[in-house]
Amino acid sequence: MSTSHLHEDDQTLRLRFQAGDDTALRQVWERYGGALFATALNLLGDPGLAEEAVQDALVRMWRSAGNFDASRELAPWLYQIVRRCAVDVHRRHNRRPATAPLPELPIEAEPADDRLWLVRAAVRELEPAQREVVELMYFQGLGHQAVADRLGIPVGTVKSRASRACRRLADQLT
Repeated sequence: MSTSHLHEDDQTLRLRFQAGDDTALRQVWERYGGALFATALNLLGDPGLAEEAVQDALVRMWRSAGNFDASRELAPWLYQIVRRCAVDVHRRHNRRPATAPLPELPIEAEPADDRLWLVRAAVRELEPAQREVVELMYFQGLGHQAVADRLGIPVGTVKSRASRACRRLADQLT
């Protein structure tokens, strides 16, 4: 086979992939799957997580095939998607475990035992912005979006304040 014929085959595969041809996805997997898995494994160090990243990447690739520029090489685009998916998988599997929710206790109520008194005292020691988020979320039962709406701040700010508050409370209470 001449190199021009190989180039034609690559171009044809890229065009079919871009057009959403099912067999093109299978051919892309046959051609690049092993190397994509090796890339994910190299990044994650765990075969199960690497497999998850490659599966996520295949779904993303297929969903965005129509956006692929068929005049460009396919491999760099594929590897970029696998790397992003590997990062996402790493983040999902390395999140800090959620802290246990604070007990349902109005701030004004007198605690029934010493532990509740300690929790109430620790909440009082939080920065005002963090305390406000904790009170709304844990004592009034509001979700992130409801707290954001009530305080007029972005949801991300609510999440970061809650996260910092929970870490601080955990440090104070241990």
